[in-house]
Amino acid sequence: MDGPILITGAAGFIGSHLTERLLSRGEEVVGFDAFSLDYDPRIKRRNLERALGESGFQLVEGDIRDADAVGRLFRERRPAAVVHLAAKAGVRPSVEDPALYHDVNCTGTSVMLAAARDAGLRNFVFGSSSSVYGGNEKVPFHEDDDVSRPVSPYAATKRSNELTCHTFHHLYDMDIACMRFFTVYGPRQRPEMAIHKFVRHIDGGQALPLFGDGTTERDYTYIDDILDGLTKALDKSHGFRIYNLGESQTISLRGLVDALAEATGKTPLVDWQPLQPGDVVRTFADVSRAREELGYDPQVGLTEGLARFVSWYRGAEGPGGRSP
Repeated sequence: MDGPILITGAAGFIGSHLTERLLSRGEEVVGFDAFSLDYDPRIKRRNLERALGESGFQLVEGDIRDADAVGRLFRERRPAAVVHLAAKAGVRPSVEDPALYHDVNCTGTSVMLAAARDAGLRNFVFGSSSSVYGGNEKVPFHEDDDVSRPVSPYAATKRSNELTCHTFHHLYDMDIACMRFFTVYGPRQRPEMAIHKFVRHIDGGQALPLFGDGTTERDYTYIDDILDGLTKALDKSHGFRIYNLGESQTISLRGLVDALAEATGKTPLVDWQPLQPGDVVRTFADVSRAREELGYDPQVGLTEGLARFVSWYRGAEGPGGRSP
């Protein structure tokens, strides 16, 4: 790139891994993060420890909703591309506080796009979500499917963000790729997300709170495959495109529990609870567009990915680990 790559949400799960991936290939990276209190900020700072030791990395603290701070960031750092990952994440919390989700995700994305436009920047990659598909019954989910009926405020913000991205492409000829992530997991996964939470409970001998009857299905995607898709999108001049990034395989909740039992070597205790508002029955990615246009080719299956996660968890967060 002819200039640094700006990553918003750089201290988060995906952002910190992407930062390291780009630094490893010789890119300069500017990380922008508010270190919000969604979960312990010490975990986020720990995520960036390796990057902070690299000469090609600069960290700027700030809020994506702060137009003055974001404008100054673009003027001073002069990024060549943006990967916009910063957001309020999670379906269930969004049901409790939809106004905050709209403020952070919609206002923040509009501020980022306007600053990129004002700086003359064309290459913008946006982190969207499979949640935009809502309760679609047609599977696997394709990017051209109807996504007009989201079932959670979080999903609604992500679809709104995609529409705003399209508007900026239409008006200002910006190259924008919206990447719909399908349940990303791996080292540094946020502590409240399913696989991280489940492994923590299994290792601690606590019951797993599971919602529904165990038949809900998810397409789990290992972090390395998401990084491959993101970097390929950065390297391509794409006009406006939407891409699914998933493994294109599904597993039921009961099947995931069985796989975690195998990966941990322990028998999980299960506490079944009613399906929660905003939850969807299944996610399943059709990744044919990303394969054809980006060369995306997911490599890490769930069995291998879970083994890697458990190994990381027990080294970094289990007994003798470095949890804050």
